[in-house]
Amino acid sequence: QVTLVESGGGLVQAGGSLRLSCAVSGRTFSTQAVGWFRQAPGKEREFVAAIRWNSRITYYVDSVKGRFTISKDNAYNTVHLEMNSLKPEDAAVYSCAALYRYISGISDFREASTWDTWGQGTQVTVSS
Repeated sequence: QVTLVESGGGLVQAGGSLRLSCAVSGRTFSTQAVGWFRQAPGKEREFVAAIRWNSRITYYVDSVKGRFTISKDNAYNTVHLEMNSLKPEDAAVYSCAALYRYISGISDFREASTWDTWGQGTQVTVSS
């Protein structure tokens, strides 16, 4: 099992950028993927992006393609989510999650119940 700690949230104007980080510690060799989800008040948790731990293949929800980039820093076992051209609708609590088993594709990544371990979340606020 791993422990996940998010950082990097904050307040930004629409059109601005933020970089979120998810520090992964513990039994990292058991990790198959790390993903980012977000949840806005009154809304369901939504899949944002994921990266496979070893191959670094990435997946995104359509609404963030071209604006967000997920990446992994091997030296520090940290997964980053670079968010550009932020919109007010991107405001939410962003959480990272780890997966310990291999799954084939994005349809399974989208389901929050698929993921095994979660971080505590970090708030992103986007002012218009």
